[in-house]
Amino acid sequence: MPESPIAFDVREVSGATRVIEVKGDVTAQSEDVLMDAFGRASTQGVSAIVLDFSALDYMNSGGIGLLVMLLVRAQRQHQRVLAFGLSEHYRQIFELTRLDEAVGIHDSQDDALAAAGVS
Repeated sequence: MPESPIAFDVREVSGATRVIEVKGDVTAQSEDVLMDAFGRASTQGVSAIVLDFSALDYMNSGGIGLLVMLLVRAQRQHQRVLAFGLSEHYRQIFELTRLDEAVGIHDSQDDALAAAGVS
């Protein structure tokens, strides 16, 4: 099965918060693209990274591993990681892998941004 193209777009929503829009499949092959987006998002003064999974097509264990790597990098920079747009299936995976303990999972973009301190 061919992988769908992956794209991680970065949006600034406030001086201290960036949103990374995840589009397509997140697998081990997504590493360069994801880490590039994280690098663009985690500029000086950014305290929260919000992951938008609304356009996620597929994520496997390699993709989960990349999210763990992103979390480690964010923690080193004293940044919070929040997420929204996860399907029920991926919410369950976050719970099973305990990623939900490190990533604040929210129902909507507004909820995630409010948790990040954006009014």
